Amino acid sequence: MSTGPFETWRDFFDAIAPTYEQNEFTKNTLVEVQFLLDHMNLAPGARILDVGCGTGRHAIELARRGFSVVGVDFSGQMLFEAKRNAESAGVNVDWIEANATEYICATPCDAAICLCEGAIGLIGHDEDALTHDLSIYRNIAASLKPQAPFILTTLNAYAMIRRMTDKEIEAEAFDPATMVARYADSFELPTGSTTVYIKERRFIPPEVISMMHHAGFDVQHVWGGTAGEWGERQLKLDEVEVMFVSFKR
Repeated sequence: MSTGPFETWRDFFDAIAPTYEQNEFTKNTLVEVQFLLDHMNLAPGARILDVGCGTGRHAIELARRGFSVVGVDFSGQMLFEAKRNAESAGVNVDWIEANATEYICATPCDAAICLCEGAIGLIGHDEDALTHDLSIYRNIAASLKPQAPFILTTLNAYAMIRRMTDKEIEAEAFDPATMVARYADSFELPTGSTTVYIKERRFIPPEVISMMHHAGFDVQHVWGGTAGEWGERQLKLDEVEVMFVSFKR
């Protein structure tokens, strides 16, 4: 069975929402939430913003632990699943359907998370990657109280660079001058094989740190952030994700 191809990330996430949590990388929620809390030092009942919350696995577990959570996602179907999951868990989360490039929380939050490619890097074919990602960082900063922690995991640009070859450059699938890649990628999901047409501009950690600084954050740690392998450790060049632990100035 196959689904797609998909031209937009919203269409992709809407389609995979019902089976999203069958993916293996979603099975570490309890450990991941404890890791977040160990590094955010929050008071009981603190208000947490989850940007790109998806089906709500982190938001719901945080709500279970007594926190007030705002979950934001641009996929209506992901939020539909999140609401069902929250109801089953017996918790309340403030679910918001919005694009993270435009959304600012009306009530300042005590912390923010953006995990597992929830928003950063999901650029459309007509969007500029720098403008897209920087707007999200700025909106998150505008949604937070001073000194609030923000933990981000996003795709590791070093891994993309290391796998690109001159063949991709000749085929115009990758431009080393702009770091933009355009290609069709196949995902083996619980629903079957899915093709997505991707425009991608990943940023290496020093670029992310600079962008976050301009948005109002001080990055304190850059760690390996691949799902299932979080830890206070050096980023590996070929791993999938990188983690940034920061605080709003």
